[in-house]
Amino acid sequence: MLLKHAFGLFTHPDAEWATIRKEHETPAHLYVSYVLILAAIGPICAYISTTYFGWTVGSERLIKLSNISAIQLSVLTYIAILVGVFAMGYAIDWMAKTYGSTSEADKSNGMALAAYASTPLFLAGFALLYPVPWFNGLVFLAAAAYAGYLIYDGLPIVLGIPKEQAVVYCGAVLTVALVILVCTRIGSVLIWNIGFAPQYVG
Repeated sequence: MLLKHAFGLFTHPDAEWATIRKEHETPAHLYVSYVLILAAIGPICAYISTTYFGWTVGSERLIKLSNISAIQLSVLTYIAILVGVFAMGYAIDWMAKTYGSTSEADKSNGMALAAYASTPLFLAGFALLYPVPWFNGLVFLAAAAYAGYLIYDGLPIVLGIPKEQAVVYCGAVLTVALVILVCTRIGSVLIWNIGFAPQYVG
């Protein structure tokens, strides 16, 4: 089930969204069987690369994080991803009726849309095993673009909204995603200032 949806969203997204809509998975089951697993890819790969491989910026020396610091930052990143996906799903459901959604009452479709549309970003976490900033940036930019397309493609199918409403609804959802991203950046600065700042080793 897990890999079937992940693969299907890249090969035949329309059919996969139709299947996801029919499943009516509860948010709790969706989190346990999908989000909790795939969301760990990025933090685990980041921990490995920042502690064992290190990175350089330009011609500077190799930079690595201490084990304790890398674990702390990876755990905080993992929590931020889980909260972000939940916030996206909640926002999608909250705005659904405004855009003419015929989604079911238990609100599971919005959460499913947020979780499965995040798949490219989850899988992009593997790129962190090669800790080169420009490469990681390009991979995550491509993943974000495809995630945006999946949201646009999935909204009419999963939530049953008119096709012409999908562009406006998708814009609203992506705006929420941007707000969540900014909040995580601000949260990172605040958390670093209370004792969780990165600790570098030579």
